[in-house]
Amino acid sequence: MGKNIRHLLAVGVLMLGFGIAPKVYAEEYAIDKAHSSVGFSTTHLMVSKVPGQFSEYEGVVNFDPDNLDASKINLTIQAASIDTQNEKRDEHLKGAEFFDAAQFPTITFVSKKIAKDADKYNVTGDLTIKGVTKEVSIPVTIAGPVNSPMGGSVIGVTAFAKINRQDYGVSWNKSLDNGGLMVSDDVDINVSLEANKK
Repeated sequence: MGKNIRHLLAVGVLMLGFGIAPKVYAEEYAIDKAHSSVGFSTTHLMVSKVPGQFSEYEGVVNFDPDNLDASKINLTIQAASIDTQNEKRDEHLKGAEFFDAAQFPTITFVSKKIAKDADKYNVTGDLTIKGVTKEVSIPVTIAGPVNSPMGGSVIGVTAFAKINRQDYGVSWNKSLDNGGLMVSDDVDINVSLEANKK
């Protein structure tokens, strides 16, 4: 037995002796954009919900229900890919009064902890928008894995969250005659991801 192998075995035995299990990585899944969406909605004129989405994003899901310490959900969104079905409004949203996509091209979520909560999971991580990072906790449903007819293992991740855009410096607004605001500060985020095992 080589010296290096003996050393690795000794380290492993020592770790187990102190109750420290070697890190085991969760299965890695790549997001399938053809079956996913990253959307949001805000209240307009205090009377209606206006939806939107981001068309360009990428991310990785590492998930093992028996090893949540090694599980994670990371997502990177291109801010300039915002789409609300209105070109003029989209250009405004990309500008400095909203996302300032030229200076802050990405919106990111990097998970730090995943915990089981009844039939769902709470995913805690850092959400960065317009250069401002805040820790958030998001309830998430994870379905699967299932075997795809196309081959391979597939899981689904669904998340709904509410954030205050003012916390991230996305602050433009106009006052209404009745004292309300044109655009709500609260933003509903809805993410539905399908991911294929790598």
